[in-house]
Amino acid sequence: MYNDPWKNIARLSRPELAGLQNKKLHHFINRYLYPFSTYYRNLFDKNKIDPRGIKTVGDLRRIPFSSKKNFITPDAENQIKDFILRPDAEKIRNSWPPSELLKLKAKEVFRGKEAVKAELTAEFRPVFMTFTTGTTSHPVSYFYSKYDIRNLYVSGGRMLSLFDLDPAERILNMFPFAPHLAFWQVVFGGLDAGVLNLSTGGGKAIGTDGNIRALQKMRPAMVLGVPGYVYHVLREAAARNIKMPNIKKVILGAAKVTDIYKANLVELLRSMGAGGVRVMGTYGFTEARAAWAECPAEGNVSTGYHLYPDKEVFEVIDPETGEPVGEGGDGELVYSSIDSRGSSMIRFRTGDFVKGGITYDPCPHCGRTVARISTDITRLSDIKDMQLTKVKGSLVNFNHFVSILSEFKEVEEWQVEVSKKDDDPFEIDQLMIYITTRGDADKNSLTQEIRKRFLTATEISPNDIKYIPLDEMVKRLELETANKERRVLDRRPKE
Repeated sequence: MYNDPWKNIARLSRPELAGLQNKKLHHFINRYLYPFSTYYRNLFDKNKIDPRGIKTVGDLRRIPFSSKKNFITPDAENQIKDFILRPDAEKIRNSWPPSELLKLKAKEVFRGKEAVKAELTAEFRPVFMTFTTGTTSHPVSYFYSKYDIRNLYVSGGRMLSLFDLDPAERILNMFPFAPHLAFWQVVFGGLDAGVLNLSTGGGKAIGTDGNIRALQKMRPAMVLGVPGYVYHVLREAAARNIKMPNIKKVILGAAKVTDIYKANLVELLRSMGAGGVRVMGTYGFTEARAAWAECPAEGNVSTGYHLYPDKEVFEVIDPETGEPVGEGGDGELVYSSIDSRGSSMIRFRTGDFVKGGITYDPCPHCGRTVARISTDITRLSDIKDMQLTKVKGSLVNFNHFVSILSEFKEVEEWQVEVSKKDDDPFEIDQLMIYITTRGDADKNSLTQEIRKRFLTATEISPNDIKYIPLDEMVKRLELETANKERRVLDRRPKE
């Protein structure tokens, strides 16, 4: 739909990509961010930062971080508005160079003042919003102008291009219908690619039966959705002896996608008549209003999320010191927009910890030269201090649960629950594991092995492991009702 230079950008040399980012960063900060963002103008002035001095990506280090904490304030509603770019005639006159002001004047002469005003209004006025939940405990809204909607088309189209989707093929979008990024990114991406696509809204909208019927009638080559729900729907279809030989690619988002999960999904689809299936993960967050993806690779290896250097800058920092780490180093991802309107953020601490950082070498699978983020990403908020006894605690990464339990082929589904003994907030923590087995698994030996691996990886052992039937597990995980499956439940009282 849009004239997107992606094909050329994705093959530029590293110096060319750096030059492109530096130019766009300087332009964005001086032409749009500093003049029109109340928050960043105040931040720059308070810290005596001359926006004209931000000329390269390296200069970003001079700018203080933003984070989700900016929206956990008594004045959160106004704080959100302060991140929206809001120009007016005076701000434009005072900040844009004479050459741009002359262009505007020429447009007024030939097209009239009202036409120019309408054009600027369309570029900047918020017309759409998505929401995030999480550490703020309530939805935080992020606003899009028509310009940002165009970028949503572009990023979605780039992902589908990355997936090597044939225009004659069909897409089934099973992301839950909600004012969240994942659903709308797929919708706009499909429209941009000009392919036939159906968005079912996930389990909450038409239920599992409805999604299975859509798979049968639509016969899509590509299926997209949350990992747990996609697997659940396909597993239900397989149980009904329904064949899906048409499925070639499965695209997953909103949760971590492990190699074990990919292998299990490929095996399931093979039993349904689909061969050579590629499974790819995506990464996105509401504040960026965009998502990134892996490319299809032989053996479904993780290729890294391919970035858009003309749209954003990513840094990786030590989460404790805030200092940048070297290429490929572990650390927290920091995001800066360099081409947006609406809610625009730079040096935004995502709270996502990436092992393997960012690599700038060409992708060995597709040959694109854009930088790639490692797919091994963990929410920093998932690392919690779990006091399992009254005298000594253990630092546990909740994502260890995912990696441990996903390794067992005997485990069909699982859930971990952390609570207080007898629901007493002053008692010790209890760790319960619920398991649904696959086939005729030896539950005694499985229990022993799970305890052994938990103790080795986390230095803690489950208080109990309970085996439950699949239908009960589906309800516990809320696979058909929640936006994301409830893999790890922390039922301890919040302090």
